[in-house]
Amino acid sequence: QVLLAAAVCTKAGKAIVSRQFVEMTRTRIEGLLAAFPKLMNTGKQHTFVETESVRYVYQPMEKLYMVLITTKNSNILEDLETLRLFSRVIPEYCRALEENEISEHCFDLIFAFDEIVALGYRENVNLAQIRTFTEMDSHEEKVFRAVRETQEREAKAEMRRKAKELQQARRDAERQGKKAPGFGGFGSSAVSGGTTAAMITETIIETEKPKVAPAPARPSGPSKALKLGAKGKEVDNFVDKLKSEGENIMTSVGKRSTEAAKVLAPPVNMESVHMKIEEKISLTCGRDGGLQNMELHGMIMLHISDEKFARIRLHVENEDKRGVQLQTHPNVDKKLFTAESQIGLKNPEKSFPINSDVGVLKWRLQTTEESFIPLTINCWPSESGNSCDVNIEYELQEESLELNDVVITIPLPSGVGAPVIGEIDGEYRHDSRRNLLEWCLPVIDAKTKSGSLEFSIAGQPSDFFPVQVSFVSKKNYCNIQVTKVTQVDGNSPVRFSTETTFLVDKYEIL
Repeated sequence: QVLLAAAVCTKAGKAIVSRQFVEMTRTRIEGLLAAFPKLMNTGKQHTFVETESVRYVYQPMEKLYMVLITTKNSNILEDLETLRLFSRVIPEYCRALEENEISEHCFDLIFAFDEIVALGYRENVNLAQIRTFTEMDSHEEKVFRAVRETQEREAKAEMRRKAKELQQARRDAERQGKKAPGFGGFGSSAVSGGTTAAMITETIIETEKPKVAPAPARPSGPSKALKLGAKGKEVDNFVDKLKSEGENIMTSVGKRSTEAAKVLAPPVNMESVHMKIEEKISLTCGRDGGLQNMELHGMIMLHISDEKFARIRLHVENEDKRGVQLQTHPNVDKKLFTAESQIGLKNPEKSFPINSDVGVLKWRLQTTEESFIPLTINCWPSESGNSCDVNIEYELQEESLELNDVVITIPLPSGVGAPVIGEIDGEYRHDSRRNLLEWCLPVIDAKTKSGSLEFSIAGQPSDFFPVQVSFVSKKNYCNIQVTKVTQVDGNSPVRFSTETTFLVDKYEIL
């Protein structure tokens, strides 16, 4: 297959956007597109027309044509498949199939066209991959921006500190009856320098905004929950900015991190000894059943804020029966943990670090046993004429869990409109921009352990995968808890607080 060019043109043959994949002049491509409408036989329905040198493979799109210009020896079946992908890409970037809308998003379309075809040959990509490639999400850019923001904050803080020092020096000089210290330079006198210093310091200090006392923050540490919260804050700021510019923003998956932060809010009374028990699950299932892989990582983080409780032992209760692999920190006494299920330092005379999160115990579970799946998702798309009827249901297998803010995300075909919802337990959101249907359930527990959703939309069964699931929970999957904390000297009990979170790293039905 040799593809010469891909173009969107009007029915009169006027090129709106065209991407050439081989060396061609503008006059040549405009001449080929201008000749295209004249070659079509009226009253006959074809998907291609030929001349002595080239073949046009086309698809009507309302008042426009999506046209591929190929050589005559190219494979027509592959050309038609490529044409179908080109036609699906256009509604991704254009809200309406009109000339002005195509012109407005011409560069987005050209970038997407380049992902489909390279040097005249079709790339092995699908619509989801094209969307990912053209987003160009850069981790290095995020790091650079974060570093730059930190430097700006530090520079402002340093500026305020210097301003306060100058103001204090001016006040001290006034009390002692001396001249205020000046900035000097360019022949300025000490007095004028002092006046300038006073003006600058007063301006900076007076314009400084009053700071609201921050709420007690959760202890910082390398946890997924805090990363999710930070991401949500960044996304919320971006969304608020868009709203202020008049954009109509739909509530999307990005909000879930904020919702997670609400559900997993820190305890109001955080004790001097605080433990954070966190688990993250990564799960992949097949659409026809069967668990491909499930991996769960858990950790107990210890935070001590008072030195008198630095020499303690944690009494751990492990009722897990699934074969979880446990691992203690290198400084923790392994023999004590194995014999008595207690976490203490190898050297009892030493103390745990103060005011920092310390991971003292972690565990891992990897399995392909289907009975271990906490929440099963069953998606049944069935073709019915030109549309597809989709039935999707969930069932909570681990009834001891309580899952909050559950969102089951189903991909939809592009350019086919909104789905027609039949029966539904819970609520739904249709994100037309990203072609997603989000099935939202506030709580799934033993009382609401199963539910279903039915909808119809044009498409093929493979268009509705992968299904993705996200949730948060205040109960952990593996039944590992800290039941008691005691002091090393005297074995007296110590008051402590616990914060438990169970989060999704990846949860997909492929």
